[in-house]
Amino acid sequence: MSRYAEVLLPLPLHSTFSYIVPFDLAPQISVGSRVVVPFGKKKYYTGIVKGLTDISPGNFEVKEIGLVLDGGSPVVKRPQMQFWDWIAEYYLCSSGDVFKAAVPSGLKIESETFIEIAPDYEESPEQTLSQREAIIIQALDHAAKRMSIADIEKLTGLKGVGASVGPLLAKGAVIISEKLVERYTPQRIRCVRLNCEPGDNDSIRKMFLTIKGAPKQEKALLAIVELSGYNRMDCERDDITAEAVKERAGVASPILRALADKGIIEFYRKEINRFKYNGLPTSPLPMLSEAQGVALDEIHRSWIDHDVTLLHGVTSSGKTELYQHLIQFVLNSGRQALLLVPEIALTTQLTARIQKVFGDKVVVYHSKFSDNERVDIWRRLLAEKEPCVVIGVRSSVFLPFENLGLVIVDEEHDSSYKQTEPAPRYNARDSAMVLARMHGAKVLLGSATPAVDTYYKAQSGKYGLVSLNERFGNAQLPDIQIIDTNKERQKGTMKGALASSTCSTISSALAKGEQAIVFINRRGFSPVAVCGRCGYTPRCECCDVALTYHKSIDSLVCHYCGAKYPLQVTCPACKEPAVHTEGYGTERVEEEIESEWPDTPVARMDLDTTRRKEGHAGLIEEFSSGKAKLLVGTQMVTKGLDFGAVGAVAVINADALVNSPDFRSSERAFNTISQVAGRAGRRSSEEPATVSVQTRQPGSPVYQFVAAHDYAGFYNYEIEQRRQYSYPPFTRLIHIYIKHRDARTADDIAAAYSSRLRALFGNRVLGPEIPAVSRIQSLYIRKLMIKIEVEASMKKVRDILRKVLIDFHERGLSGIKSAIVYYDVDPC
Repeated sequence: MSRYAEVLLPLPLHSTFSYIVPFDLAPQISVGSRVVVPFGKKKYYTGIVKGLTDISPGNFEVKEIGLVLDGGSPVVKRPQMQFWDWIAEYYLCSSGDVFKAAVPSGLKIESETFIEIAPDYEESPEQTLSQREAIIIQALDHAAKRMSIADIEKLTGLKGVGASVGPLLAKGAVIISEKLVERYTPQRIRCVRLNCEPGDNDSIRKMFLTIKGAPKQEKALLAIVELSGYNRMDCERDDITAEAVKERAGVASPILRALADKGIIEFYRKEINRFKYNGLPTSPLPMLSEAQGVALDEIHRSWIDHDVTLLHGVTSSGKTELYQHLIQFVLNSGRQALLLVPEIALTTQLTARIQKVFGDKVVVYHSKFSDNERVDIWRRLLAEKEPCVVIGVRSSVFLPFENLGLVIVDEEHDSSYKQTEPAPRYNARDSAMVLARMHGAKVLLGSATPAVDTYYKAQSGKYGLVSLNERFGNAQLPDIQIIDTNKERQKGTMKGALASSTCSTISSALAKGEQAIVFINRRGFSPVAVCGRCGYTPRCECCDVALTYHKSIDSLVCHYCGAKYPLQVTCPACKEPAVHTEGYGTERVEEEIESEWPDTPVARMDLDTTRRKEGHAGLIEEFSSGKAKLLVGTQMVTKGLDFGAVGAVAVINADALVNSPDFRSSERAFNTISQVAGRAGRRSSEEPATVSVQTRQPGSPVYQFVAAHDYAGFYNYEIEQRRQYSYPPFTRLIHIYIKHRDARTADDIAAAYSSRLRALFGNRVLGPEIPAVSRIQSLYIRKLMIKIEVEASMKKVRDILRKVLIDFHERGLSGIKSAIVYYDVDPC
């Protein structure tokens, strides 16, 4: 009887696919195993076995599994697959999308398309090549070998080479082939071992006689004997790296090669895990203040009645110390802990503090790691049963946890927990709570400025609530000043981006030996270039956005697709040399600050300065150590960083936060300004630190609540606005996006979709509308919004939406096959 496997593939498909299990592979395959299977005419993909059955899938051709990886040992556990199913169902995407996002690329062997020049190809007058096609042919000819599309793009600098392959195939210029590519390369170290059995003293004596008169070889052999534990008969010999022997004996590689040539030792390679503990000494758990001790007891009591508890602690109240005590409690019970942070930047300081207490029990996981490093961490969690604590960003929720006992979500309000592109568009905070429930784990949400939705659930009793209202060490909350830049400009006291009072505050802090942070939520030099004569503004050719000028590369850059354009002084519209840049970004603010305080070291933290793997860590160390006295940055500087000497903070153009077209704009502005203000005055001082918030709308309620450190007042104000207009937490939002290369087709599909959905959901459907950014990467965008009741079944909503879309395809709605339709549940 044939055996069949239901295999999940890393493709945007909603179902598994059935494959025959070959008889000789059957003993190796189990649920969660990694297999390589054929798909389509030529492609091969790594899939995960989701189920096994003896029932034939139906009357159609069923292909065989081609290869079993990892000896059949599961790389995905059953709770993980249940978690994937929940993600797919709730966030209205396919299980294949979740698989692709969850598993490191290094664990997904795929066939890759390779291109080479056809052996008998000659260009003819009838079939001339375009300039783009000619460049591709020249690159292939120059390389004299078949190349992947990625390699061709890298060599030629062209983008979208794949689109040119079809025309080249039609002209007989190239041929294509598929090759299985494994992206994971295990790390191996070079080791040495003696060519004799443990305890064979006669052989050791003969070895030393053989090299008598060669002192360096004698020193190397003695080091190997000592390092290997040669005389220990009751256990296996230790692996000795060649580097360790060279360091111990003070010899070079040729000496070891000489020993190998004489048959005394042999070299071998050992596979190791790339995860490296940084060697920090362990320290005892930190002592808690009286307020922290009370909060810790309240958290444990809250968990008796609630699986989820919100810790509302003001900035610098010592939430991290509480996290450490809770992690210790869970590790002592033999279970694992997950500490989620919103940004990679936060892992730098947090990891050091957590490792000082828990040593090599700490595992760090984020996207700046290479594929190989992420695979090693994945395999470590699969193999090890010892309790550990994982510190990571949102993708950490997909790791193969064995016995999860605690999930801590630090800065739970942060929008970075929401994945926006590509699918699955999940919120790691909310997903982590579901993951914890599946493991029977407890959840702690920590924030000084909780999300309105979260605080509402805590106030209504769904979550527990613990408050920590005083700063650690009796440090004072900063004095927040709201500065009216309209009045400053009228008085002529604006010094570029900074008001004179802001400059005075910063100068005062620097004079006392303190540091200062300047926050502006715009990277680049200037957010816009404009012609002073006709008002022309350069825009991206592929996206409906103005270009940002980056002085460091002297180019205009699209922050949506990354395209770069030269800055031309002569206006292409009116032909006058009147194009100039306007507005402020981090580069320009940094330049002005260096001019205002020329003898003060300045650092800048934004996406452009932190692209490298160690970029965040280097900047944080530079500022923490006092090498830099002024730090200019985007939202990266607001997120939980702990600097002890900051005496002043400036917020430039706060109105950009308040006035964004989003129902969460007030909440986001309050949180961001409060968080960046919280970087100041974190150590006890006689005088509070000063925060200057520059705005043209000083009367906005948001600023009044910020200045008074009044979260409760802001929450009461905001929750009434949400209740009045039926926004979360009183409803659930689903955004539906339709993208197409033709604007009119996008309009038609959006209109048809909204008409059908209104017939099903009534006035819960809003739109379609043209979003603020209406075209990205040459695709026109239209948006619908559905407001549904919180109690509504997402499975039923998903079934309805899919049924409507399938019906459009079956009816052949114009343009639907080339359109992209996707959903964003609980948009941030």
